[in-house]
Amino acid sequence: MTYRKYLNMSRDQLIKKLEQVVTKERLMHMIGVEETCIHLALLNDYDTEKAGLAGLLHDYAKNLSDAEFLRLIKDYQLDETLKQWNNNIWHGFVGIYKIQEDLGLTDKGILQAIKYHTTGSSQMSLLDKIVYVADYIEPNRDFPGVDEARNIAEVSLDKAVAYETAQTISYLVKKRLPIHPQTLQTYNAYVHHLNEE
Repeated sequence: MTYRKYLNMSRDQLIKKLEQVVTKERLMHMIGVEETCIHLALLNDYDTEKAGLAGLLHDYAKNLSDAEFLRLIKDYQLDETLKQWNNNIWHGFVGIYKIQEDLGLTDKGILQAIKYHTTGSSQMSLLDKIVYVADYIEPNRDFPGVDEARNIAEVSLDKAVAYETAQTISYLVKKRLPIHPQTLQTYNAYVHHLNEE
């Protein structure tokens, strides 16, 4: 993978840049998602370079400060309701503006997949599904249900989106954490896949 089609730098140069903006552990996760996106792209007849780059960049903004996210919300006149959330939502929804500032990435499909990688959406593109699923099942992940999620992803991205969204909502409810409305929309759009054999 070179990624020069989308960025004015090689993959090696991009990795060096990422080493400056995220932790070592975070970068290991991002590379795991990149690899998984490429695998899922191959399984689903999708552009591996585009999928790989979206996976590699999906957590680019994860280590930004709250102040920087609030600056981006203000500078880009984003929806004020974003302020009630935190890094878990911001690094996707707001982080895409930092990616554009720092890397000059303009591909709308990649940016959208990064934007929605934590909440999903009711109208997901194939790339959106690939990144959403890859983030959940990449090889460094180890939690109850991840192996089942991996098995489902090998068969159907739609079923994987449904399973992972249901698991995420269950986790948030148990922890008594707020659920972003878009996560509920994703669940409602894909729930019928949970009952498919």
